[in-house]
Amino acid sequence: MKTYFFISDVHLGLQNENLERGKEKLLVDFLKFAESNCDELFIVGDLFDYWFEYKRVIQKGFIRTLGALASFRDTGKDIHYIIGNHDFLHKDFFEKEIGAKVYEEEIITELNGSKFFIAHGDGLMAGDNGYKMLKKVLRNKFIQRVYSIIHPDLGIKIASGSSKASRDYTSTKNYGEFSGLLDTAKMLINKEYDYVVFGHSHRRTIEKIDNGMYVNLGTWLKKPCYGKFTNKFEIIDWE
Repeated sequence: MKTYFFISDVHLGLQNENLERGKEKLLVDFLKFAESNCDELFIVGDLFDYWFEYKRVIQKGFIRTLGALASFRDTGKDIHYIIGNHDFLHKDFFEKEIGAKVYEEEIITELNGSKFFIAHGDGLMAGDNGYKMLKKVLRNKFIQRVYSIIHPDLGIKIASGSSKASRDYTSTKNYGEFSGLLDTAKMLINKEYDYVVFGHSHRRTIEKIDNGMYVNLGTWLKKPCYGKFTNKFEIIDWE
């Protein structure tokens, strides 16, 4: 039986330099721990607070994180990286240089005999049509190619500002009495998924729904943690 680890919403680059240094150290320590304690790693979106990758340029910073991910992959274990609403401007760096498998949408898979639906969660809430339209525009490959003409210093500055606007929108959006992602999870579990795993909302949750489980991995901005699955799912604090 394999062991799978999950993390989400680390948002590297959001906070001040001192906080970022401490957060990255925790993350690198976790990735070293994961090398010998899990068989596969799922990054469920927003590893970075913003990410823009040019053809021959990647943004400055977090070299220790990139090195730790490469070291994990060098052990022969898979990294599954679902890009989120903050770190979606990827080209091929993570695939070619690190060896990660990068996904723009959800992962539907079977882990240890259980059927999983794994996604960041952006655009999956009912009534969020404005964001769904914006997502199509921002992920349009032609628009991204045009944007890449901008000098990296300016392009990344704009990306950082857009990331803040997206975060402010998400934090103030009213999805009703219950989490919009919880409603989506209920619908998916009714389609016979055993586990639905999201990030995005920053609301750490494990909740049984009929014959399935809804998991939200929370965020490293409040209390760093990771998900672990063998024959059951648990969220474990990472100190």
